[in-house]
Amino acid sequence: MRSTRRSGSGDGGRRQLKVRLKTARQRTASSQRWLERQLNDPYVAAAKREGYRSRAAYKLIEIDDRHHLLKPGARVIDLGATPGGWAQVAAQRVGSVEGKGQVVAIDLLPMEALAGVEFLLLDFLDPAAPARLRALLSGGRADVVLSDMAAQGTGHARTDHLRVMALAEAAAEFACEVLKPGGAFLCKVFQGGTEQALLGRLKRSFSSVRHIKPPASRAGSAELYVLATGLRRSEEAETG
Repeated sequence: MRSTRRSGSGDGGRRQLKVRLKTARQRTASSQRWLERQLNDPYVAAAKREGYRSRAAYKLIEIDDRHHLLKPGARVIDLGATPGGWAQVAAQRVGSVEGKGQVVAIDLLPMEALAGVEFLLLDFLDPAAPARLRALLSGGRADVVLSDMAAQGTGHARTDHLRVMALAEAAAEFACEVLKPGGAFLCKVFQGGTEQALLGRLKRSFSSVRHIKPPASRAGSAELYVLATGLRRSEEAETG
């Protein structure tokens, strides 16, 4: 089995030579920059070499190496899972690949089958999604809720920020309902401010709330993660 140890820069300690592409007529300047960035990204190379579905796997690896969220036997829900990088790491670390623990994932885009992961093809914002996720979850409650969801970009920064925050707030509400006392919630947000309503909700419900930017998150990106740990017992539903 692959090890999910932190791989640092992912380049094996060797300096990579920067790849530059000749601009094709049909390629826009932005797509040219994106492609060059992908070709020169050590995490992209490491993901291909180590068999991860996306470079995002290393973000979760780095966060978990430091904060120890994915314990053996834990039950995990992964929101916005496709193509499966986070679900892949979670399945390995909780042991669902060997039949221990559990990973339940959801996305509105299809995801290729992944060992140790139960996948639900559905928009998380669909009113039926929370109940269907809980129905898949053994015991009805999770130890960890992960959300790497991102809204479709519009090119308008303020609109995109509001869309991401709407997803984060919906994920937080779900996490507070489905997590066991002591559970953890990890969610993607963006710089420009995690809205006070979301932070307030998390601080009322969890014993610790902090922002994290793992090394695998590109330095020039506005991407951040909010990590809330220690769900307070009062959040447990009466019928849970």
